[in-house]
Amino acid sequence: MNRMGAPRIIVHNLEQAKAALKVAGELAVAVTLISAPGAAAYLGAAVFRDMINGASRCHPGVSHKAVLDCGDDPGLVLGALRHGIKAVRVDVGADVGARLADIAAQRGAIILTDETPALDLIDSSDPLAACRAWLAAADQRPDSLKPR
Repeated sequence: MNRMGAPRIIVHNLEQAKAALKVAGELAVAVTLISAPGAAAYLGAAVFRDMINGASRCHPGVSHKAVLDCGDDPGLVLGALRHGIKAVRVDVGADVGARLADIAAQRGAIILTDETPALDLIDSSDPLAACRAWLAAADQRPDSLKPR
């Protein structure tokens, strides 16, 4: 399964997504925005897609990827792909994962199964400061600890 190399930030709403992209733009770094674990089940693919698109419109030109976490539900992965999501995370066995990866590839999307460390903004009272510290520190990490 694929991995995404930019530092990861878990976003729960539009304001957090905007904050992450704002700071990434200021620091001229790429970032990967990830939904909360299992968010596809309660947030939905369309809402996540629209949230990321809204943040992107506010910060055009900032290099980013977005990943919708589908928990352990292959059906949610298929729904996300139908809604145009280009990267999903899922926790399934190798056989199911390989089939999902094939389906995703046919749609120009990828499936991720890794759990690279991420900044979770759920309890952050200052998402801008949290993102600034996380993204600045990402450049200081040894290569063995950087997301690949």
